[in-house]
Amino acid sequence: MNSSQSVHLAVDLGASSGRVIAAGLDEGRLWLNECHRFENEPVWIQDSLHWNVHGLWRDIVKGLRVAADQYDKIESVGVDTWGVDYVLLDASEQLAGPVRCYRDPRNQGSLESGFAIVPRDEIFAATGLQFMEINSLFQLHTAVKCNDATLGIAESFLMMGDFFHWLLSGKKSIEATMASTSQMLDPRTKQWREDLLTKFAIPTKLFSPVTQPGTNLGNVQPSVVAMTGLDNVPVIVPATHDTASAIVSVPTDDFAPDKPTWCYISSGTWSLMGVEVAQPKINALCAELNFTNEGGVQGSTRLLKNIGGLWVFQQIRKSLQRRGEDVSWDDMVTQAKQAKPFALLLDPDAGEFVAPHDMIDAIVDYAKRTGQAEPEGNGTLFRAALEGLALRYRSCLGMLESLVENRIETIHIVGGGSLNAFLCQMTADACGRTVVAGPVEATAIGNIAVQMIGTGRLQSIAEARKLIRDSFDAVTYQPQNAAGWDEPAVRFDALSSQA
Repeated sequence: MNSSQSVHLAVDLGASSGRVIAAGLDEGRLWLNECHRFENEPVWIQDSLHWNVHGLWRDIVKGLRVAADQYDKIESVGVDTWGVDYVLLDASEQLAGPVRCYRDPRNQGSLESGFAIVPRDEIFAATGLQFMEINSLFQLHTAVKCNDATLGIAESFLMMGDFFHWLLSGKKSIEATMASTSQMLDPRTKQWREDLLTKFAIPTKLFSPVTQPGTNLGNVQPSVVAMTGLDNVPVIVPATHDTASAIVSVPTDDFAPDKPTWCYISSGTWSLMGVEVAQPKINALCAELNFTNEGGVQGSTRLLKNIGGLWVFQQIRKSLQRRGEDVSWDDMVTQAKQAKPFALLLDPDAGEFVAPHDMIDAIVDYAKRTGQAEPEGNGTLFRAALEGLALRYRSCLGMLESLVENRIETIHIVGGGSLNAFLCQMTADACGRTVVAGPVEATAIGNIAVQMIGTGRLQSIAEARKLIRDSFDAVTYQPQNAAGWDEPAVRFDALSSQA
């Protein structure tokens, strides 16, 4: 790569870190260069948890300025972020109030109070989404219930990626894949369910029509040019939800098949496990299994389940650091390998693990509640976090196969979790399926791919996936000890039923 090459810029914001990444083509292969990396950590204010959106914007600007200094030809910029969270703007186009994190404890109990207003079955029939109290609908319901003053002065609703696109371009939009995570959008019509919003007393005036991935919002606005030097650079909307972008980068050779034989796990702080299909599946079985129909690129559907992901593993490390014990990720995996298998079974989706002040304390409490022995040593903690995740994948795989009425032969793991070879092998063993791991930078790659389609550099998702297969190596894992997971899986399912 050199400074004269044409590049696209992906702003990739995860729930724990953010990056500005440049990407371009060299001899038919896509290359990436990380221009700036920064932390993204919510802040406790009194008893509520907020996102530091001002700090994030400062770091995004810094990263864009670094990119502008490095490259002469920047073709476009686009942002992807985590889902469900939102920003409210007032009539002066300023923040109407704090931007709350989905882990804010005030959302606890919102499902039960919400179902008292609109029955669960009716909400699912309208939106096709799995029920989590973090979903935007239930966050907004909580705001109404709490008489949150921000709703009274709000004029515009933007989800996280849309907020940063607005800061970049000055144009307000709500991107379709991100809107689909809100539990307020009809996955069939791609329209807001205003009847549902009205029943929850959520002002419908806040919501503008959704925007499709690949849309050009126009060039970066003058204030951003002054700060970054990105003159005449278009803002191209990618699949703004990070999982939707990550799925674009799955190195397969088909798109939205009727009978999928592969599934994906977008593995990071969260794990999103599902299939890419042409149409949503809004039926009794999907509702019973609590799967979700989220929007994908080009009108496809991501039929998936949210799983706690590497959050527990990550937060164990933070708990140890607070105790004065620093341990590297590699050391954690090494100690996990040395620990006794299945000594402690953890369900990554247990309520104790959503937002504890100390993850190790939460695990000890969970062990007591479920009648298990307390963990002996750090290795047991590390191994339990990974084994629990692999066992969750196993149960989710069975649900997926029943939903699509087909056997899934291959599991594609993309994202940061694909680097954890121990977890990838555990997944192959637990599920009894071939696992293909990579690419690692799946979200940024998918973001860039849609930008390239939006600018005419690529013509289709099929062409983008071929480019990705040609550009990035993948590692294949075959099952080695599938039978050894059968008995722990029975115990794990029994524990999960206690949640």
